[in-house]
Amino acid sequence: MGFKLLACIPVLLCFSLNAQFTADVDLRSRAEYRNGFSTLVPEGADPAFFVQQRTRLKAEFKSERVDVFLSIQDIRVWGDVGQLNSSDVNGFSVHEAWARIPIAKGLTTKIGRQEVSLDDERILGSVDWAMQARSHDMLGLAYEKGRFRSRLAVAFNQDGVKLTGNTLINPSTYKTMQFLWLNQRIKEFHVSVLVLNNGLQFIHDSIPSENRVRYSQTLGTHLKWKKGIFNVMANGYFQTGEDRVGTGIEAFLAGLEVGLKKEKWAIGLGGELQSGNRLGDPSNNTAFTPLYGTNHKFNGLMDYFYVGNHIGGPGLRDLYINLQSKLGAKCGLSLTWHNFSSAQTFVQDESTYLGEEFDVVATYNVNSDVILKAGYSHLIPKKGMKLLKGVDNNEVNNWGWIMLIVKPRIFSTAKPHTPAIQ
Repeated sequence: MGFKLLACIPVLLCFSLNAQFTADVDLRSRAEYRNGFSTLVPEGADPAFFVQQRTRLKAEFKSERVDVFLSIQDIRVWGDVGQLNSSDVNGFSVHEAWARIPIAKGLTTKIGRQEVSLDDERILGSVDWAMQARSHDMLGLAYEKGRFRSRLAVAFNQDGVKLTGNTLINPSTYKTMQFLWLNQRIKEFHVSVLVLNNGLQFIHDSIPSENRVRYSQTLGTHLKWKKGIFNVMANGYFQTGEDRVGTGIEAFLAGLEVGLKKEKWAIGLGGELQSGNRLGDPSNNTAFTPLYGTNHKFNGLMDYFYVGNHIGGPGLRDLYINLQSKLGAKCGLSLTWHNFSSAQTFVQDESTYLGEEFDVVATYNVNSDVILKAGYSHLIPKKGMKLLKGVDNNEVNNWGWIMLIVKPRIFSTAKPHTPAIQ
């Protein structure tokens, strides 16, 4: 019944001359060969191979009074549901469902389930590489005037409708979150400031009255400068407050990248330092957490750091160089080398050097609706990485993938109307 109703929406909206309706499909299939992805491969273990698929339908209605967006998706691994099945096991969800309403000139409010993508997505990002991606249930305000932009958002999560109490049982999300983001463009400079308050639910094993929300604060800036072929990017963030168990936080992230970019090639040289916990010092948490960023973009594509792992660990020093080239009108190639070390010692009298990673990604634009991408990554672990991951062998650690992305617009009103909302 739900799909029949969705199919009727474009027909009904055609009668509205002062509105625009669009519908898009995002279908991507990715085959992966994993032999040391995310952690070192155990000795004698067989590589994994699978195909994962996202099927996403997006619909948007725009008028001068309201902008409504809906994104529903199905996430599956080929074969996780047998043939002749009467129903799917899981994977179908509402990824986004929000309404944006203009309040005054340049000021809008946005409410509902929504992606949040700010700056280079270091702290808040959509994580589009993951098939399911990330979205938040929140209420936000956005203001734009000239070269100035700002966003203010609040979120409060609960497990369900309750008569008493506010303890959040679900450990995979935050209890409450608020952020203020300011962005100003000044000639060649882009300056952003972020202030984020993150509340995590603590649940006591035996004393319900001790259940409480612990708050941490992330404050920092993202800077960009570009002139001619030269560009510079910098990140600086500081975290304070408490972690989930009540330990005080004093952590930081600092990153810098300088680059040259011409018409058919680009080169970037950079480094990032994320503070980590000191060996044998449980009294204070000095490990930086990049919270809700698109962490797959940073610190190597094999996801050894801050993608479901390394949180609360010894931190990271990541030195890298990236080369990008256009190989004709439709092809692109990216080569990246990373050098990893931990920011703190995590084993007494041992080196903090973790190893190196090489990432290669090729892109081919088949046409305006179809993109083919493929990648290969190779990790060379050193003794520090083997100690950190608890695996001591000389197995080869590599990862390869190929992904087909199909993103056509399947419907649009004949006379698109430019809405007041931007």
